[in-house]
Amino acid sequence: MSDTIFEDIFIKRSQQKKKTSPLNFKERLFILTQEKISYYEYDIEKAKKKCLKGTVDVEKIKCVEKVIPEDSAPIERLFPFQIIYDEGPLYIFAKSDEIRKRWIHKLKQVVRFNKDLAQKYHPCFWIDGMWLCCKQEVKHAMGCRVLDTKNGGFSSNASRRKSRKPLPPTPQEETSPQSLPQQPPPPPRPSSSTGFAVVAEYEFAPLGNQELELRRGEEYTVLETSETNWWRARDKYGKEGYIPSNYVIKAGNGLEKYDWYCKNMNRSQAENLLKAENKDGGFLVRDSSKAGKYTVSVYTKLGGETVGSCKHYNICTKPQGLFYLAEKHCFSSIPELINYHQHNSAGMVSRLKYVVSNKTRNAPCTAGLGYGLWEIDPHHLTFMKELGSGQFGVVKYGKLQGQQDVAVKMIKEGSMSEDDFIAEAKVMMKLRHENLVQLYGVCTKQRPIYIVTEFLSNGCLLDYLRDSLKKPTSIQLLEMCKDVSEGMAYLESQQYIHRDLAARNCLVDSNGTIKVTDFGLSRYVLDDEYTSSAGSKFPVRWSPPEVLLYSKFSSKSDIWAFGVLMWEVYTLGKIPYERLSNTDIVQEVSCGLRLYRPQLANDRIYAIMTSCWHEKPEERPTFQDLVITVEDLLYELH
Repeated sequence: MSDTIFEDIFIKRSQQKKKTSPLNFKERLFILTQEKISYYEYDIEKAKKKCLKGTVDVEKIKCVEKVIPEDSAPIERLFPFQIIYDEGPLYIFAKSDEIRKRWIHKLKQVVRFNKDLAQKYHPCFWIDGMWLCCKQEVKHAMGCRVLDTKNGGFSSNASRRKSRKPLPPTPQEETSPQSLPQQPPPPPRPSSSTGFAVVAEYEFAPLGNQELELRRGEEYTVLETSETNWWRARDKYGKEGYIPSNYVIKAGNGLEKYDWYCKNMNRSQAENLLKAENKDGGFLVRDSSKAGKYTVSVYTKLGGETVGSCKHYNICTKPQGLFYLAEKHCFSSIPELINYHQHNSAGMVSRLKYVVSNKTRNAPCTAGLGYGLWEIDPHHLTFMKELGSGQFGVVKYGKLQGQQDVAVKMIKEGSMSEDDFIAEAKVMMKLRHENLVQLYGVCTKQRPIYIVTEFLSNGCLLDYLRDSLKKPTSIQLLEMCKDVSEGMAYLESQQYIHRDLAARNCLVDSNGTIKVTDFGLSRYVLDDEYTSSAGSKFPVRWSPPEVLLYSKFSSKSDIWAFGVLMWEVYTLGKIPYERLSNTDIVQEVSCGLRLYRPQLANDRIYAIMTSCWHEKPEERPTFQDLVITVEDLLYELH
């Protein structure tokens, strides 16, 4: 057996599966020798190499290059590189740019005498049947970018080399007197971003031995950030453990440390909070509907009115970087601006008298209940009441360990491919966004199995639209759509397809924030009617022609469903195509029928819906496009 040159644990992207799930990205132990690249399953807990999953013959490699990361790529997929050989691209994600450079440099040395080395390459990924860089739809199409140096960046002595025996090392290479033992790679070096100070925004009580307690306002030192959602940190007493990364902010940086700043709050939520406080001059600062902008929301009781009203002021900036609400009074920072207007109204309806904050009430969800905790002991659950029943079984509201509100889906036996779902549950728990319902964990040791998620007190969006909304404003309805689009844009960035997006599969929290739930669960349904377009349970009314006719799901089929969800929002919960049967819908939609414009939707809103309903999937927008479009429209309405 050849000597091992390198071995490292990388994330590998599946070459065969359709790109529909984070399950297509798996950790593998890669071993490079002079003849082969081999990759294995690897048991991290036992530090043990398991079964061989695949190999690439070194002599068949045509190109080794970096790949441009996708937009909004998660932190563990920021350093991709590609190995191009006869079967196409093998995409690998290194843990750091340094490791990636080391592998690319060595691979180029090893394959520099190969025949037919590529002259061009594709700098972006092959995804969903297309090269992102040049939009070619043939997987083996010639690259669109010329390699930096002749012959693919490799030394070109192929004409003089006949043997594949290794050359003697160059003076720059280190030699090894004997074969390296196969052992797990050393732990990753702390990134340059570790060792920084953070301040806790929220209290956090550990549920396991690996977590560290957080006390609001106290400072901690971050030691490791390799896990996106859970950072290893040390408190001022020297105790170490994992903390939820979304509970802390960098010390001395940003607006988050100020009580008046309410992150991720929209206009309607701000008005509800200010009216609940009912104080003249009550104020908060929130994110504007336009990304990167901020708004000051003020509550006032003019002339001693019993019921006041809310005013909203966009914080403007000058080319010099100065901030202002009244153009005559400019400041170098937003905190300075707020401090000034706490003492002077300066053109506003009132000076900023009272800070109104939601920080002590609404700590964000964590990805799982603790670091590495995904299996929940059912004895720790107390059930309070039944919330309803769905495709998979009964859903109940309960408490975890008598403290945390949770919703529990009790999966009726025979309704779900349980083993497949359990395998993916660990992946789904790592998905964290303020507009997704957070999966906390599962109970798999008994039957029925339980799925434990965060609890949202206002229930499903469909019922909320039909029963709870009283004379909603156009801004309020558009903000609901924005919430859903942002949650779906995050899923899109994680290569996750929902497959059953609809108002019934969104929930509403106590502040009116909309969160998407049940993403990806339809893949595990065992009910044949659900996957048949002729059956009543299939989401026919939310499905595009390519799903109705060919069961071809993609992020673009989710886009279609989002357009239908917008229609549900603007009709306050009507049934799409309510006068047509499912069979008629399949026929009519395939022939060009589209939903009518709701009375509450103006032409611009309806144009967003219809952009989602193009017959050709490639002509539909992305969710990121939709977020930007909705943001711009909201900003104009404000």
